[in-house]
Amino acid sequence: MVNVKEYLELFITQSKLTDKLNNLQLPDIYLEQDKIKVLMINEVTPLNPEDFFYSSMDKPDYMKTTLPLFHNAGIHVDSIQDIINKGIYITTAVKCPKTGYSVERNVIETHAVILEEEIHLFPNLKVIMLMGDVAKKAFNMIAKKNIKKNVIPSEATYKIRKNQYFYGDIRVFPSYIMTGGNILIEKSKVSMITEDIREMADVTGIALE
Repeated sequence: MVNVKEYLELFITQSKLTDKLNNLQLPDIYLEQDKIKVLMINEVTPLNPEDFFYSSMDKPDYMKTTLPLFHNAGIHVDSIQDIINKGIYITTAVKCPKTGYSVERNVIETHAVILEEEIHLFPNLKVIMLMGDVAKKAFNMIAKKNIKKNVIPSEATYKIRKNQYFYGDIRVFPSYIMTGGNILIEKSKVSMITEDIREMADVTGIALE
């Protein structure tokens, strides 16, 4: 059992990254690492920490878009704890909010060091889902460091999402960001994310309801 926030805070301090990080938001959740089969990596944390996946609020904004995507895929969950109990852990590639329209490469690089350590927490991962371009960029940085090549091609997600990609034995899905005010009205993206979650469930043996 580990508290992810406490674990990553210690790693950040020991790695002397504290001075490079502002407005940090880390998942404040206890979990059993060996039971996590799926890692879903979204883009950034919200401007308001109360909107984060792991907020103590009853229905944070991030969950208002995330839960319907699971429901559409046939996975009945009502909270982040329900998602964890299915063996699915959600995090962000960048642990702070955006400061502009896009996320600068040097920011992604800094946070990729933390993300890599976060991935190491889970010895039994079967699937990593990259929810959006920032997640794809961060994960490719980690892959390039460790296996000297990108895992996901630098092409539009809709062109490559039907292909199978692997990082060692872990299946890697390129998908779309699952938070934000417009996501649930973008029907084509909702449909594709739903398909990806359903396929993830099939790969990992998570039961659909």
